[in-house]
Amino acid sequence: MRLIVDSGSTKTDWIALDAHNQVSFETQTQGLNPQVLSDQILEERIVNNYDLYRQRKSVQEIYFYGAGCGTHPPRELLKGVLQGIFINAQIDVKEDTYAAVYAATNAGEESIVCILGTGSNCSYFDGTEIEQRVTSLGYILMDDGSGNYYGRQLLRDYYFNKIPDQMAKVFENSFDLSSEKIKTNLYKKPNPNSYLATFAKFLIENKENEYSQNLIKKGFELFAKHQILQFENAKGIPVHFIGSIAFYLKDELKEVLESLGLTIGKVLKKPIEGLVNHHINQA
Repeated sequence: MRLIVDSGSTKTDWIALDAHNQVSFETQTQGLNPQVLSDQILEERIVNNYDLYRQRKSVQEIYFYGAGCGTHPPRELLKGVLQGIFINAQIDVKEDTYAAVYAATNAGEESIVCILGTGSNCSYFDGTEIEQRVTSLGYILMDDGSGNYYGRQLLRDYYFNKIPDQMAKVFENSFDLSSEKIKTNLYKKPNPNSYLATFAKFLIENKENEYSQNLIKKGFELFAKHQILQFENAKGIPVHFIGSIAFYLKDELKEVLESLGLTIGKVLKKPIEGLVNHHINQA
């Protein structure tokens, strides 16, 4: 049995393939970002899933693509957790950028591939190799245009009284915005980046508001200027996107990219189906 895994900071999709490349089961766990979670929490989130725990000794290969797996230490931390659970498996851990590239690009296609979900990143793909120009410093300093970026900006604007009154009242009725609740989730609980990203849903649901439009486009413009335009040939090749923020705000994203001379390519909510097809074709 092979497990194909796509993990963001918020949730993780798992698909099991049998020896005939047929789907044995599909399941989902919470996000497994080793940059922000301890090995104990990572392990708990996996073994608490019935399907995964039941099949743990039957798994022979794991192909894991995850947020927070871009550098060696967190990648090895996660690999060790997986090895301790799936004791008979050969395990390959790569950052989520590879999942996005495998899902969004055609064979040999030169393109730029971006992730706009809970977090954000951007890579150039020459048809064979992946190149990144920016080393991520995580959700506090980077992640422009992502779910946690928009959540952070919404909370800041709410507390600085920058959100229009009527919209602010709707915001108040949608979430517990007490300072204690916010600080507990940001500074005392795991996954503060995922907590911030939960507020992005409000922005999407109220995206026609002028305030929302300005905030959305500002985030995408920052992302494009800080990430996409790092590549000199960006204006001559398609720019593909993976992630819920890109998917639900596709019109605004397209408008911003076109204003900067960029061409939007595919926009996919999740890469898991394309990822599974990639591994079936590689078998």
